[in-house]
Amino acid sequence: MRYEIDSPLLVSLLPTIVEAEDGLARLDERAARAAIAEGFAERRHFFDAVGALWVAGELVHVEDLVLHDAHMDTRTPSHELTIAHSILRARRRIWTAAPDWALSGSGLSILGGDTGGEGTAPETRSAKALVEDDDAENEADALLSAELAEIDAILERSQRLLDSHGSPGAPEPHEAPDRVREKRSDDPLGLFDDEEWDEAARLRAWRKTISIADSLPPALGAALLFDAWERMEPLRRQHWLGGLLVASYLRARGKVTSHLFAFYAGLKTIRYERRRSRDRLTRLQAFLEAMAESAAAGLKEMDRLSLARTQMEIRFRDRRSNSSLPQLADFVLSRPMVSSAMVARELRITSRGALNLLNDIGIREITGRGRYRAWGII
Repeated sequence: MRYEIDSPLLVSLLPTIVEAEDGLARLDERAARAAIAEGFAERRHFFDAVGALWVAGELVHVEDLVLHDAHMDTRTPSHELTIAHSILRARRRIWTAAPDWALSGSGLSILGGDTGGEGTAPETRSAKALVEDDDAENEADALLSAELAEIDAILERSQRLLDSHGSPGAPEPHEAPDRVREKRSDDPLGLFDDEEWDEAARLRAWRKTISIADSLPPALGAALLFDAWERMEPLRRQHWLGGLLVASYLRARGKVTSHLFAFYAGLKTIRYERRRSRDRLTRLQAFLEAMAESAAAGLKEMDRLSLARTQMEIRFRDRRSNSSLPQLADFVLSRPMVSSAMVARELRITSRGALNLLNDIGIREITGRGRYRAWGII
């Protein structure tokens, strides 16, 4: 599973590398200085999660993902929507952790689902949104049972991990010697765990490519890591994790530090034939072009958000100091769409008051229906 790159390939990729590096630098510089940086970073989580499912051949509407994240689904969540929400939560966890945490052995184990209680991500940023989500979950008894079920699953995975290591002082999975994998007692038919698919060995092989990527420009190194991830396929059920690791790598290299880069948002614009080509040069060019496309889309979105914020500021400039319109503006900028119920819960006001504020702030209604009305910045 050794992965190498030769010099002639670098020469062929040079124009695309320059374009991707320039786009990433422009996006990071502007996002770091913009007033709507926090809202922009949160919105990219949603669009990247939807893009990851798009690349996998599944269609998930961003409106459904926003409502599902707010626990206000209008219909029973589909399997694809549940996966998209898992991607959204994984992105938030990576963003609140240290820049290089996701690429470490413990980070890959936690994100891959091998352990849930062995360690936690060292937080470097505010987790206010995550705490508020937990408070909202406690308001409904039905959501409490789902959280308890998730805790039970985490405890079960932790127990399996402790049993496999034997003792608390055992080495990490990527440092342990190869040994015969024991068959799971709770899976006698091998439906969930393929004995011939050694994910730990594949992850160790993929992590060896990080040293190769570190000697290259950040954009090319990220494309190299994603190509190696696609070729090796370390995880079967979290194959979407590769794009998130690319964003984490760009952040660890200091190329995009203002937000977690939305790689899948640009990759979905690249044709499938180029993304899955047998020629490595074509694949790497496609991945680099995806970075440039995502950076260009991010700059355009920042233009829309900046213009929308300026228009909203004009409306509440002469309002009283305790007006809720500034808080509403920040909330609208952080979501692709909002509903009156979401606004009412976020600002702790009545539904009627939320409708009045939405009318006063002057954003566009995107549904045009009497029920399930939603507003957003298009």
